[in-house]
Amino acid sequence: MPTVVKLGGSLAESMRLSPILEIVGNARVPVVIVPGGGAFADAVRRAQADFGFSDEAAHRMALLAMHQTGLLLAALHPRLRPVETLADMERALSDTAIPVWLPLKLTQRDQRISADWSTTSDGLAARLAERLGHAPVVLVKSCRIEQGSSIAAMTQEGIVDPTFAAIVDRAQLPWRVLGAGDDDDLAVLLDAASRLACSRRSGSREVCRRVAPVRAIARRR
Repeated sequence: MPTVVKLGGSLAESMRLSPILEIVGNARVPVVIVPGGGAFADAVRRAQADFGFSDEAAHRMALLAMHQTGLLLAALHPRLRPVETLADMERALSDTAIPVWLPLKLTQRDQRISADWSTTSDGLAARLAERLGHAPVVLVKSCRIEQGSSIAAMTQEGIVDPTFAAIVDRAQLPWRVLGAGDDDDLAVLLDAASRLACSRRSGSREVCRRVAPVRAIARRR
């Protein structure tokens, strides 16, 4: 069973995108990437404000924004492969590639996804994890995440969308939300680094700290 990793679209506007892609690209467990909409989704929001078209149309346009981010990510790492269907994902994983999910086709007839702004790439990542057999889902955000934050608190603060919380609850998905400063934790979850994560500090001194083991991925009760 793959781990579903949602990469926030805002990562593309930060200095963290390259190191995150390096971690994900070196994953030694099966991974499926769900891209955020980022600046492309922001363009949809502005267009809706200017022209007043429906939330349903905006939702489909935002899905295509995720396609654009997905193609961007795939162009930046040779192991990443854009895919649209579950069969495409399976083929990519069997080739030890990392599928980057382009969601429009698979979500067109999905009655369990709301066609409005209450469902973002967060909720879509959780829905994909549910469809893959209750796979673990990890959201990688550009903001800092307070350690021990509940999913309810993160929903209230707008860090995750309401659909993510609802799907995680109903499907009892294993989940994590990682932010700025949590790259070592992501590496451990994806078995992309040793259990002992080391960072270079001043001079030649090397400082190491233990990070949470893979089994520590949270489950909502």
